[in-house]
Amino acid sequence: MEVVIFVDIKTQLVNLWNYVTGPQLWITLGKGFIKILIICILAMIVVKIGKNIINRIFQKRKHNVIKMTERREETLKSLTQNMLAYIVYFMAFVMVLETLGLPIGSLLAGAGVAGLAIGFGAQNLVRDVISGFFIVFEDQFSIGDYVEVSGAEGTVEEIGLRTTKVQSWTGEQNVIPNGNITQVINYSIHNGLAIVDVNVPYENDITAAEEIIEDVLATLPDKYEEIVTVPVIHGVQTLEVSHVVIRVIAETLPVYQWYGARAIRKEVKERLYKEGIEIPAPRLVMYSRHENPTIQEGTKTEDA
Repeated sequence: MEVVIFVDIKTQLVNLWNYVTGPQLWITLGKGFIKILIICILAMIVVKIGKNIINRIFQKRKHNVIKMTERREETLKSLTQNMLAYIVYFMAFVMVLETLGLPIGSLLAGAGVAGLAIGFGAQNLVRDVISGFFIVFEDQFSIGDYVEVSGAEGTVEEIGLRTTKVQSWTGEQNVIPNGNITQVINYSIHNGLAIVDVNVPYENDITAAEEIIEDVLATLPDKYEEIVTVPVIHGVQTLEVSHVVIRVIAETLPVYQWYGARAIRKEVKERLYKEGIEIPAPRLVMYSRHENPTIQEGTKTEDA
């Protein structure tokens, strides 16, 4: 009995060795490898050609009947290219599995059941994807916009179906799930307002100071292209202890309101200084309790 079993095992090993060293196995493996290689190459070619076609379609926006902003086109182009890559590579993956002889139908059915089970526990993921669709198609913001979302402020680098990447002006990259974006402040849609408060001492003539400031403001649109129109003086804003506050408001290009405010402060300060109007400093009045009250009125001192 043992001899028969030994002979049977030996025969099976010999058959296995002949199969491994024989041409049939390697021909089959070679055909499968070549087929998989062709599938991968074709997938990469289709993705590359598809992305080029998408680029050409969006480059012809001037001739399109439906007009849209350049930033929205950039966002839709990036999203479309990503979706194309996902679809093509998924189809290539399925074809590779089929080439390996795996039961695709059973795998897809199992994946469907598993996906249904995972879906109940992945509600946040579903919420992020749905929110991503609404962000893109409602044009809440686009790539390149300067926004403030979920406590992060900066330039939008990428908008995906699940997350949005915002780079702060100091260089940090914030990755925010789309489902957490409940409120958006977009600074890139409309022109901004630069608000500047100019302090003028009480010793100076307010009307004369306003005339000097108006002369300066009239020259700013020619010096700074970021300032759209001539800034306007809105009059005396407040009365402080040692000075009055004159408010100036200027319309600027989107996202340039802070730069415009800095430019206005620089130009106004230089001109006021040349005209003899200095920036007021805090003042301190000191009295001595040991001095005669009748003499006190004439001996008070002021330090800047």
